[in-house]
Amino acid sequence: MSFPRRRKAPNTQKSEPHEIDGENEDDKKRNPKTNLRKDKRWSCMDSCCWFIGCICSIWWFFLFLYNAMPASFPQYVTEAITGPLPDHPGVKLLKEGLKVKHPVVFVPGIVTGGLELWEGHQCAEGLFRKRLWGGSFGELYKRPLCWVEHISLDNETGLDPSGIRLRPVSGLVAADYFAAGYFVWAVLIANLARIGYEEKTMYMAAYDWRLSFQNTEVRDQTLSRIKSNIELMVATNGGKKVVVIPHSMGVLYFLHFMKWVEAPAPVGGGGGLDWCTKHIKAVMNIGAPFLGVPKAVAGLFSMEAKDVAIARAFAPGVLDKDVFGLQTFQHMMRMTRTWDSTMSMIPKGGDTIWGGLDWSPEGDFDCSAKKLKNNDTQTADQSGKGTLGTTKRVNYGRIISFGKDVSDIHSFEIKRVDFQGAVKGNNLINTTKCDAWTEYQEMGIEGVKAVADYKVYTAGSILDLLHYVAPKLMARGDAHFSHGIADNLDDPKYEHHKYWSNPLETKLPNAPDMEIYTMYGVGVPTERAYVYKLTPAAECYIPFQIDASAEGGSENPCLKGGVFSVDGDETVPILSAGFMCAKGWRGTTRFNPSGIRTYIREYDHAPPANLLEGRGTQSGAHVDIMGNFALIEDVIRVAAGATGEDLGGDRVYSDIYKWSEKIKLQL
Repeated sequence: MSFPRRRKAPNTQKSEPHEIDGENEDDKKRNPKTNLRKDKRWSCMDSCCWFIGCICSIWWFFLFLYNAMPASFPQYVTEAITGPLPDHPGVKLLKEGLKVKHPVVFVPGIVTGGLELWEGHQCAEGLFRKRLWGGSFGELYKRPLCWVEHISLDNETGLDPSGIRLRPVSGLVAADYFAAGYFVWAVLIANLARIGYEEKTMYMAAYDWRLSFQNTEVRDQTLSRIKSNIELMVATNGGKKVVVIPHSMGVLYFLHFMKWVEAPAPVGGGGGLDWCTKHIKAVMNIGAPFLGVPKAVAGLFSMEAKDVAIARAFAPGVLDKDVFGLQTFQHMMRMTRTWDSTMSMIPKGGDTIWGGLDWSPEGDFDCSAKKLKNNDTQTADQSGKGTLGTTKRVNYGRIISFGKDVSDIHSFEIKRVDFQGAVKGNNLINTTKCDAWTEYQEMGIEGVKAVADYKVYTAGSILDLLHYVAPKLMARGDAHFSHGIADNLDDPKYEHHKYWSNPLETKLPNAPDMEIYTMYGVGVPTERAYVYKLTPAAECYIPFQIDASAEGGSENPCLKGGVFSVDGDETVPILSAGFMCAKGWRGTTRFNPSGIRTYIREYDHAPPANLLEGRGTQSGAHVDIMGNFALIEDVIRVAAGATGEDLGGDRVYSDIYKWSEKIKLQL
């Protein structure tokens, strides 16, 4: 189906010169240099599309081979290598007699929900209601600039650009698979179906994950739809309360929802202070970035993460403009900086939570400790006692350090120059050929130098840094999110919606019978801090880059490729996922005045035994954990009526209790 076209009037006049990319043929004759540059640009685009197309073709080929196998073949080979596979959780629990009881609500995280086109520009002709995000991503390599244009939001409002409407896909298919062969919720849905669940007892609370949380209600009334659907599920299932299962950023989104639904209209949902206790049995948070993730800082600052930094080190220029002429990082930075939701995951709580220049809660973490293999056994305990290594302490509190030496020495040896007084100016290398405008073009050479001269940034100064390098982004973010710690939660200012997704600046609902779980993987190296360097000046460049040459060696194995790692699920450090349920909400506190019971369920990561096992059944990785059999079993048991005590209470492998005790927070 394509967009309707206007009926053309009969052509009675001489046709106008044909336009290409905003420039007609007469202009091209008058401007041969411009024409040459555009031809070169499109030639580079063709090369880029060919390269990405080859990668996708190889992926589809192997996927075809895998799907062409008899259904039992991968299981047969796997069992021949590792022995008989255990029953899937749904099959196992069905044999135990478990069946449907509480309706379940899934809340997907950032980027995992599909987005489809409802209105677009001419370059998107023929894509009406086709997925631009999720699925095959075919339009990314067919028409990359058009795709970026449509995936971006308006840089001033954080809402739809003029003439473009992307909307979330609805139903369970919105986030069952992110792309062909890459499951997100599909395995959990299939196992719930084994004990009798179906669409009337399962609901995917899909939303446009690019928007700020409150703007999903302003534009799409998504929060109202979630409220109505939960009320309907409770009413049509004999009054049984729902079990809510948010994943990743969906955890923060549902925190926002619980405050929104209590608040009076028109800002809130008008459900009243007892809505949650009437409608929610449990909230089972998976991979919860309650207190943010340092990875979000690297993404906003330089459009990088560990894997990207390593790839750039091995193949300089391949991801930059040198080869394809597409200014890849600039386009991606411009696009992602229009997504206000990303600012919900900037680390919260400042130095109190994440540590300062010379301390951090996880400073004694031993990165050299050997990981158990998946056929070994380990008994979880509630002591939180970990093994202390002999390696030197890591200054994890220094989330960004300019130079490996700066990340290591004592703070009194660091000479810092305040960057906030530096004069900005449009005096970078030639910016006239920039295809994608980022706010770095407005900083000037002095501004860039001032950022590097400040040397070290902790969680307490990261916000100042982002305000300096991306003022438009942060101006929108400040209207929708907050990252501090409340002094007095009874202060009326905390009724504003920007505080609702920060667990350190809001109260849990008055729902003493409700349960809150945090369920996350451990044993996977997770990004916690970064060593940066200045990028050599070039046209339209991003001036900062992770220094992939920074290595800690045997003395500091936590530093690899410019990234300091800590224990976590590859995306969310344990501190962020576990602290609130270990301490901040444990018992009756000012953040949990009704004493909602909280439980920690950790899943020790074990990689798949072989390739035919896919992404594994014991993975603790941030997305792969959605196929973890132990996690799925916990979810099904609670949905079928079990409590946290029935599951055995906390299950902890990490040092989360010890690290939480080091954080001095008024409770």
